[in-house]
This record gives sequence, C-alpha cells and structure tokens, in this order.
Amino acid sequence: MVEFHIQPDGEIPASTQLYNQIRFAIASRQFPPGQRLPSTRALAMQTGLHRNTISKVYRMLEDDGIVDAKAGAGIFVKSQGDEGHTKGNQSPVLAKHPQAYKLVQKSLDELLNQGCSLSQARELFLAEIDWRLRCSARVLVTAPGYDIGAGELMVRELQQALQIPVQLVPMEELASVLDQARGGTVVTSRYFIGEAEAIASPKSVRVIPVDIYDYGKELKLMKGLPKDTCIGFVSLSSGILRAAEVIIHSLRGEELLIMTAKADDAYKLGAMVRSAQVIICDQASLPSVKAAIQLSRDHIIRPPKIECCENYIGEKSISLLKRELGLE
Repeated sequence: MVEFHIQPDGEIPASTQLYNQIRFAIASRQFPPGQRLPSTRALAMQTGLHRNTISKVYRMLEDDGIVDAKAGAGIFVKSQGDEGHTKGNQSPVLAKHPQAYKLVQKSLDELLNQGCSLSQARELFLAEIDWRLRCSARVLVTAPGYDIGAGELMVRELQQALQIPVQLVPMEELASVLDQARGGTVVTSRYFIGEAEAIASPKSVRVIPVDIYDYGKELKLMKGLPKDTCIGFVSLSSGILRAAEVIIHSLRGEELLIMTAKADDAYKLGAMVRSAQVIICDQASLPSVKAAIQLSRDHIIRPPKIECCENYIGEKSISLLKRELGLE
C-alpha cells in the first residue's frame, strides 16, 4: 500500500498535502489506471485525517478528471484514454492539436529513459513553460493614445530584435491591463517614462525606458540641403513628426520647406511626393511612401529621393533591454 505522510503543523493545508501526494502517486503509476484507491476509512487510519477531509480530496481529484467515483464500489483511477481526452470529453487543446498528447508522452518517455524522475521531468517542463511565458506575454509596450504610432514602431522593432511577442497597450488602458496581469515588464520611450511609471510603480511592475535613434545621418543630410529644398517626413508617430519640424526649424530656420504626413494619410502623402525633393521616413512607413510615388508617377517629373531611417530605437537601448529581460 502506498504510504502518505501528512505534516499536521506544516504551512501547507493537510488536504492540499494529501491531494498532491495522491496525484503524484497516480502520475508515477503507483496507482495504475483502473486501480481502486484506498477507502476514506483506510486513509483516515493511515494519515490521521478526518474522513470528510479525505472525501473532499477525492472530489477534487474527480473534478480534475483523474479519478472516477463508482457508487457502492469506490474511487478508481481513470483508465488510459479516459483521462480527459476521449471523444466524449475532449479538451479544447486536444481538439485543436490531436497529436499533442502523443508528443507529450513521447517527450516524457525520453526524459525518463535518460534517467529523469517524474518529479524532475515535471520541473523541467514547468521551468521551460514559465520562462517562455515570462519572456513573451508579459512584455508590454505603452504609449499615449495621441501618439500610439510611437508604440507601434517600438513593437515592430522589439519583436524583431528580441524574437518574442510584444503587446501594445495604450497608456490610457495600462492600469486596467496590469490589474489583470500577474506581472510583467513595461517598455516605453523615455518621452513617456513619467506617465508610465506613475501607473506601473504602485502595482510593483517595472518600467524600462528606451532611447530613440539619434538620427545623426539624417541631421547631417538636412544640414547640407540647398536652400529652398522641400523636404518631407513620414512616420507612424505624430510625435516624431512634430519633433522633426522643431529640429529642422532650429537648424535651418526658413531655408527649407517642411512637409509632414502620417503613413496612413493618403492625401498628404500624395501632395508630398509631388512636391518634395527628399523624403525621410521610418521602416514601417516605407511601403506607404513607395505606393504613393507609384500612384503619382504620371504627375512627377523627378521622383523624390527616399531616405529610410534604419530604426526607431537606439541600438544601445535594445542591448540593455535584452540584458534586463535575461535574453542575453
């Protein structure tokens, strides 16, 4: 008979101790499929627990689909093929991925063949799953709704650089999203760090700021443009467009004609490609600029020169973020 040991003065409730021990005994085939489990009376004598407590544990195991209660006969371990994945009681995961159970079985068998115990195999699986969850679903990029395009740029570049999914959350919704999540890491531009920290810090969620690209190459280009040149700026971020206007005006005054457009503003893009000699855009906006030039090709004598920025986030910030997230 399998021995169960309950610590009555332990921090873990006695019912939880028994529940976990029985589950492990079933998983390790100490109680093979189809075997009858000890009666509540027998377990009460062995563990010192009240029979009502043991009945509660058995009901939990039945609710989990691990055992079957047969009236007048007792509690039995479910037979292979009946453990939550029969045609009549198929889990949503198995319905979508019918080979999943076999893949799990094969992986587990290989670990056992290499000398791992069931407990060690469970630890390996859970550690890998936990790591992937922490590195994916809990990385949130936030930006204010009025400049959500900046967030879209960050998400595009972070997903490519980090090779993990990244979720975009408008700043106005960040509090409610963090209330629903167990934790995570919030990433935002240094421009928005104050707003993000005011929301995340009280919830014990860290915020990592990233610095934007320094636009050194583009600034050098603007400084060398002939007077009266018409220069266009296209971006997903309205904030970047506003900053570009201020910076160019501070560098060249009224010497250059400046046009700006969001990537989804077809009207402004059409006017820009017909007037500008140079267009500076981000990677995400490049397809829109090229499409606008193609549509206006019959009205353009000389297409504008396109300068596409390499990135939005500075390389140093990407490297620091990788280290912060444990990806490097």
